[in-house]
Amino acid sequence: MKYKLLNLFERFNNKEMKNAGWLISGRLIQMVLSFVISILTARYLGPANYGIINYAVAYVIFFTSLCTLGIDSVIIKNFVDQPEEQGETIGTTLALRALSSILCFIAIIVIVCLVDRGETTTIYVTVLCSIALLFQIFDTFNYWFQNRYESKVTAISILISYLVTSVYKIFLLICNKDIYWFACANALESLCLAIGLLLAYRSHGGPHLSVSFRKARQLLKSSYHYILSGMMIAIYGQTDKLMLKQMLGEKEVGYYSLATSLNSVWVFILMAFIDSFYPTIVKLYQIDKEKYEKKNIQLYSMIIYMSVVVAVFFILFGKLVIGKIYGEAYLPAVGPLRIVTGYTIFAYLGVARNAWIVCENKQKYLKYMYFIAAIINVGLNSLLIPIWGASGAALASLLTQIGTSFLLPLFIPEMRKNVVLMLKALKITALYRS
Repeated sequence: MKYKLLNLFERFNNKEMKNAGWLISGRLIQMVLSFVISILTARYLGPANYGIINYAVAYVIFFTSLCTLGIDSVIIKNFVDQPEEQGETIGTTLALRALSSILCFIAIIVIVCLVDRGETTTIYVTVLCSIALLFQIFDTFNYWFQNRYESKVTAISILISYLVTSVYKIFLLICNKDIYWFACANALESLCLAIGLLLAYRSHGGPHLSVSFRKARQLLKSSYHYILSGMMIAIYGQTDKLMLKQMLGEKEVGYYSLATSLNSVWVFILMAFIDSFYPTIVKLYQIDKEKYEKKNIQLYSMIIYMSVVVAVFFILFGKLVIGKIYGEAYLPAVGPLRIVTGYTIFAYLGVARNAWIVCENKQKYLKYMYFIAAIINVGLNSLLIPIWGASGAALASLLTQIGTSFLLPLFIPEMRKNVVLMLKALKITALYRS
């Protein structure tokens, strides 16, 4: 029986790369459009307004981690363990996320009205950007397609939604619309993607959706560790922009946001491989522990070496890229870019580690690590932002990610094994051994 399962898995292994290929192809087209339109938008809005938009988006990203309730980290394993309950899993997840999204939307309005009292533009822009939370619940269908190695469906849906949003932004640029119109772009993209995923799910014969308290308790029992962890990740992932705005103003947020956005242009490739490897790693854990470890190491190795190549490029040519493309007004973003480019390696190793953590049932340690990391990040931002501005925020994020990925796990015996796997991934031979 075991050999039959192994043979079956080998067929899945080929699907893994095809799945990643679809994700990368779709994201590549999106990247080109995003890059061109982001340049035009940044030039049009200027550092201050560009900073306000990204300050508002920071709130959305911060609360997105809460809206998911950590279920995104365990839902694929639930599909694998209980395939006959997939419709119930999806339906219950949609219901839970809908409730949490509404509550988070209200929380953002309250917080921004208190923190930025009197700044009408900032408040309105943040509220408009936050509407996207209400449509992001339909991302849940994406995990069903991932589990079936059919990410080409979601890739097409994402591409269509982004094409619509791109046309919308071009219209705004041509018609010289104000910042409020640009603030609606996130909500429009999320709405289009929601419609696309829902239609795709129905057309591909997705199981009948249902909601149950039993499934809700089961999902939350598995994911509650990730709720606090997600909140802590959001704190040290978005606090930098929020603190920059309050301590130094919108322009510093604009410079820092440009650096992080430029650095993130290519990371869809990393996410494509992570998403494609995830189901494979979960299946291997059940049938072959040796291959399971090798597959984790291979994924980590891919992330490390791809990130290093991009980091070297930005360190050497970052000033030239920003000066020529975005203009001299954004040259202060060069410093943060050179620092934040190293952040990618450790950040995405942390994302890739989730598959190992779920399989090994080590979720309970995440909340402790991320709680400590959040405190460290806030402290570093408080110390470094007044000294180096946006570069200080970038350095705080880099140091926090190094601590979260490598240093903190060393103090937890049950997590050290994962650090060993990451260290083994430093060998370049790990790229092609699986």
